Amino acid sequence: MRSLAVKVGVLAVAAALVGVPAPAPAPAEPPPAGSRYVALGDSYSADSGVGPMTPGTNPVCLQSARNYPKQVAAELGLDLVDVTCGGANVNHLTTAQYRNTPPQLDALDGTEDVVTLGIGGNDNGLFISAILSCGAFAPVAVVDRGAPCKRAYGDRFDQLIEADAPNIGAAIRAIHERSPDAEVFVVNYPTITPAKGRCYAKLPLTSGDTAYMHALQKHLNDVLAEQADLNDATVIDVWSESIGHDVCKPWGVRWVEPPLSGQPIHPGLAGATAQARIVAAAISE
Repeated sequence: MRSLAVKVGVLAVAAALVGVPAPAPAPAEPPPAGSRYVALGDSYSADSGVGPMTPGTNPVCLQSARNYPKQVAAELGLDLVDVTCGGANVNHLTTAQYRNTPPQLDALDGTEDVVTLGIGGNDNGLFISAILSCGAFAPVAVVDRGAPCKRAYGDRFDQLIEADAPNIGAAIRAIHERSPDAEVFVVNYPTITPAKGRCYAKLPLTSGDTAYMHALQKHLNDVLAEQADLNDATVIDVWSESIGHDVCKPWGVRWVEPPLSGQPIHPGLAGATAQARIVAAAISE
């Protein structure tokens, strides 16, 4: 064996010297059909509001029968356990969200090959507090002047995101502890607002506050990516592909629906299907 190792090393050095690349490592194999897949997360993973709901689940979770985990499992032939639930925050991975809704990590038994996690938007009431706080300025946002919400709240929401980073990291590590052989994917959030401009009739913010909300969401996704990288997980980047599919776009183009819709500030069916396409491709790489 020592002789073989020496020969392999010599060949690699020789290849480098003559400009011939050494053989690339074999790509990771996608999970075979029938592999156990556990989906964890909040309403952006449950795709709450996209009908119909999953039979047998807590109706308060609004877990869609067409959410992205189910579409991914169907496409890749995976054996899905879906415990995503609307309103979940990082604490609900280890504590019961409702009396008949156990901690989500209880779904892990160590036999899973794939775990997806979509969490963070509800931590510290982030999304709802930011949306309601900025929405309160709708009357003055009729005139597109400045960024009244940003002026009022500054970096308050960014501080909440940074404070939650250790909790996200701890959640990923807890998944690894329970599922040591699983590949763990952190699925980030699709964009809600455009990076610039506005659509007051759909989302009553000034252009400045629309950009403020966009930057806030990007910050959250950056923290998710950072914590995934620090804790041996892989980010699935829905955010980048969602640019240009925000609430201001027409129906069928937008992935996230505007406030006055059947899925307010959540993915519609087009968004759930887009999430599924991106997630399935990443798992298959």
